[in-house]
Amino acid sequence: MAFFSSFRRVLGGSSSSSPFLQSHLASIRHSSTLTSPKLFISGLSRLTTDEKLREAFSSFGQIVDAKVIADRVSGRSKGFGFVTYTSIEEAEKAREGMNAKFLDGWVIFVDPAKPREPRPPPQPQSASSETGFTSNKTIGWCG
Repeated sequence: MAFFSSFRRVLGGSSSSSPFLQSHLASIRHSSTLTSPKLFISGLSRLTTDEKLREAFSSFGQIVDAKVIADRVSGRSKGFGFVTYTSIEEAEKAREGMNAKFLDGWVIFVDPAKPREPRPPPQPQSASSETGFTSNKTIGWCG
């Protein structure tokens, strides 16, 4: 047992406080380079608003847009959002400065935003009546 503790001391302390390990883990998270000034912010609290997000990220540069994505029905935050800067350099500074930091009591993660994938076109509605209701093709009572 003493061998392992001395071996750990030689490698630079415990694994939780090793600067080498921390920098290596941080570099894994920052492995992709930014190609646009738009950042994806995950891990947001349900209490985080657009204004709080803008305020937290404003110290890194001029923000074009800061948006917390909310559920359409309930209006509550989905726990992620987007921040867009005027330049890629500002976005990179914000990514390095805010990744794995606390915002409203939650740890947030900052990654490059990916382009939105195209959705398939909506299927045409069939069998709608003049009142706007669609009819169910089943026969019998379902209640």
